[in-house]
Amino acid sequence: MLNDIKFLCQKYNLLPKSWKGQNFLIDNKILDKIIEAADLKKDDLILEVGPGFGILTQALAKRVKKVMAVEIDKNIIRALKDILKDYKDVEIIEGDILKLTYNQQLITHNFKIVANIPYSITGNFLRKFLENKIKPEEMVLLVQKEVAERIAARPGKMSLLSVAVQFYSQPEIISLVSKKSFYPEPKVDSAIIRLKIKSQESRIDEKVFFKIVKIGFSNRRKQLHNNLATGLKMNNEEIKEIFKKLNFNPKIRAQDLSVEDWIRLSEKLK
Repeated sequence: MLNDIKFLCQKYNLLPKSWKGQNFLIDNKILDKIIEAADLKKDDLILEVGPGFGILTQALAKRVKKVMAVEIDKNIIRALKDILKDYKDVEIIEGDILKLTYNQQLITHNFKIVANIPYSITGNFLRKFLENKIKPEEMVLLVQKEVAERIAARPGKMSLLSVAVQFYSQPEIISLVSKKSFYPEPKVDSAIIRLKIKSQESRIDEKVFFKIVKIGFSNRRKQLHNNLATGLKMNNEEIKEIFKKLNFNPKIRAQDLSVEDWIRLSEKLK
């Protein structure tokens, strides 16, 4: 696959830009793992982000009803339109995924996201699609290995990122991906992560929940009751009494709580 990518770069006079996150996948085994992780159905609508030269796009298009591929680089758009001209069920959309609004197809259909996103936009990308009222059914993403591990962290190693993502979804690291699986080679290894979106019915008030979580993580070195007492302007003993009712260790820190623990705590504190 490396020779194919180099040929396409030469044919379309394209020089991959690392600062734009243009690291093209060149490992067929990883491509197969992404396809398998997406659990594709014939009637699926796929939103692909960062299609590059369309290698993953073609694999997706052969298995689903439609692929909507969003690409920001005008030069790659020109190459994609040529490469994918025979794929009638692929719609190429030019634009910045963080600025694009939902179109009618995404609003009226269940959809999945498959993306090899630039590492620099991972946080904003997750926020855009997880916090939106209209969410994908699931996301299969290639992200930086360290970020994937933070997202999928368990109590004891939780962070604001892991709590936020796990509030909306069930993350699973499918496979680690060597930096040698890309051209040009990035500086860090990656991982395929799948996020199965949870139903948000009967969930607690998100604003209240995240206000309390952010206060809890305001100083990771402090015990949680101190952060909450300061941030919520409550008596420390009141917080400890709530901890007792919830069977929390009085010395716990924010990173020790699961999402369900935070939900229970938020219900008591609101």
